[in-house]
Amino acid sequence: MPDYARNSKLLMLGSPKQNQLLASLDASDYSWLAPHLKRVHLPLRAIVSIADTHGQHVYFPTTSVVSMLYDLNDGSSVEVCVTGNEGLVGISMLMGGGSATGRSVVRSAGYAYRVPVDVLTEAFESRGLLRRLLVRYAHALTMQIAQTGVCNQRHQVEHQLCRSLLFYLDRLPTNVLTMTHEMIASLLGVRRETVTAAAGKLQAAGLIRLNRGLIMVLDRPGLERHSCECYAVVKAHFDRLLPQRKPDLSPRVFVTRSSATQRAYPASTNLSLGAAVSS
Repeated sequence: MPDYARNSKLLMLGSPKQNQLLASLDASDYSWLAPHLKRVHLPLRAIVSIADTHGQHVYFPTTSVVSMLYDLNDGSSVEVCVTGNEGLVGISMLMGGGSATGRSVVRSAGYAYRVPVDVLTEAFESRGLLRRLLVRYAHALTMQIAQTGVCNQRHQVEHQLCRSLLFYLDRLPTNVLTMTHEMIASLLGVRRETVTAAAGKLQAAGLIRLNRGLIMVLDRPGLERHSCECYAVVKAHFDRLLPQRKPDLSPRVFVTRSSATQRAYPASTNLSLGAAVSS
C-alpha cells in the first residue's frame, strides 16, 4: 500500500469484494445479495452488537476490524475473537438463536457492508452455496473462540500478546496498531501492569516498538516464532475451511476528508462514536 494511504487524513473507499466472504460468492449469489449491501463507516470503539439482543443488521468488514468481547459480572471483559475482511460480524444471528452472543466493538476504524438480518437469513435458508460458505466460516470462528479460551487459560501473557497482535496484523494493511496497554489488558483479561511488562519484553527483543498508544511491529516472523501455537492453529483452520480467494483490492479510492468528499460519496453512512450500530 502506498505511504499516502496510511495518512489519517485520507479516506479509503472500496468494493464489497474487499471482504473475503463476499469475494468468494459465485456470480448468482453475489448478484442476489448485492442490492442489499450498504456501505457504512465504523468509528473506533463503536458498538456493533450487544450480547443477547436482536440486532437488525450483520456486517461484512472491508477495512475495519471488530472485536467480540464477553462481559463478566465483575465489570471486566475478555476478547474471544477478532473479525476483519475475512469474515462476518453477527453470524450467530443466522444460526437459529436470533441474537448476538457477545458485545462486538470496533478496534480499528474503517468500512463495512451491512445487510439486514432477515435478508441474509433468507439467503442462508434458500441459497445452498452461500449457506455452506457461511457454515464453514462459523466453524472457523468457533475454532478461533475455543483456541483463544485455551490460550487465555494456559499460556503466558507474553505469548497471548503475540497471538493477539498477529490476529490484528492479519486483518490490517499496516504494521502499526493503535493499542494502549489498558486496551490490551481489557482484551486479555489481565492487569495493565502485566501487559506493560510483557510488551517491554517484546520491545527488548526487537520484535515491536512502543510509542504513546501505538505498537509498531518490527519483526513479524520473530513475533510468530515467539507466539504460542494458538495463532498457527487458528490460521490453519481458517485456511482449511475457507476459500483462499484474496479480497479484491483494486477498486480502492483514496480521497482527502472534506465537504466535497461527503457530497461525492453520499452512500456512505457514518455512525456516531460509541453508538450501538445495531440499534
